[in-house]
Amino acid sequence: MLSLRFGIPTVSTLASPKPKPKPGLVPTAGNQTDLLFPSRFSLPQRYDYKLRAATTDVVDGRLFEVGDKFTVEEEEPLPEGLRSDLIPRHVAVIMDGNGRWARQRGLPTSAGHEAGVKSLRELVELCCRWGIQVLTVFAFSSENWVRPKVEVDFLLSLFERALKSELESFSRAGIRISVIGDSSKLPTSLQNMINEVEEETKENSRLQLIVAVSYSGKYDVVQACRSIAKKAKDGQIQLEDIDEGLIEQELETNCTEFPNPDLFIRTSGELRVSNFLLWQLAYTELFFAQELWPDFGKDEFVDALTSYQQRQRRYGGRHS
Repeated sequence: MLSLRFGIPTVSTLASPKPKPKPGLVPTAGNQTDLLFPSRFSLPQRYDYKLRAATTDVVDGRLFEVGDKFTVEEEEPLPEGLRSDLIPRHVAVIMDGNGRWARQRGLPTSAGHEAGVKSLRELVELCCRWGIQVLTVFAFSSENWVRPKVEVDFLLSLFERALKSELESFSRAGIRISVIGDSSKLPTSLQNMINEVEEETKENSRLQLIVAVSYSGKYDVVQACRSIAKKAKDGQIQLEDIDEGLIEQELETNCTEFPNPDLFIRTSGELRVSNFLLWQLAYTELFFAQELWPDFGKDEFVDALTSYQQRQRRYGGRHS
């Protein structure tokens, strides 16, 4: 019998939104160097650390402030209540809500994307410290190409600058970077940067950060089928050789030892997977957070991990 129910407790799937102060926009005299933000506004200090990147980038040409480099401390004890033996090996995230976060504060969309980069850096640090082996993030979908050109150009430029700015720090921290998606559509300079970063970090093993750019789950399955069909046409494989294992070998997540996420997180309260890792999410535990991505931090990540560790993963079977 076909079951249409999620194999997860409904009450644990949706994260209860935490009460958060709603920051108001405070009039100030303004700073003429803050080119990305309306000069008549400033934000409460709570959000300032996620916005400094944008203004600093205009001043010194770097994505992050001098002295604010990506750093990973030694592994730290897990927060109370989390078990090390139940930590997921692979976490996948749809980082949703940057634009809404910016609009709520009267800021341009670019400010939300900049703030989102800071949240990603924090999540990468936490994954390194808590022993998560693979983190896959949906940075830019194949459907995002229909967005206004100015936003698309900014996003791709932001990604390229982030890779360039953090390459040395990621290498020092033992982080391997992999990029999946249809790279043929990306600017040549970004393609070159991706190749450089992947080559430079390929021997790192502390954490693998997989960034999905110009990616869709349907595209991934189609390109895998095309590759298999070509091999069959060339006589390299026979019809009876085609099985799930062969298809998984041709998916873009074949770049990692653990291609199938254990835990999927989506922020902003949206309840869908949006064409992300469609094959790979078959038995993944789903967690939907109410927070917009720039508001997603350590506490919210602990909530997701706690919910995950309360699940019973049966993979279609039944525990006795």
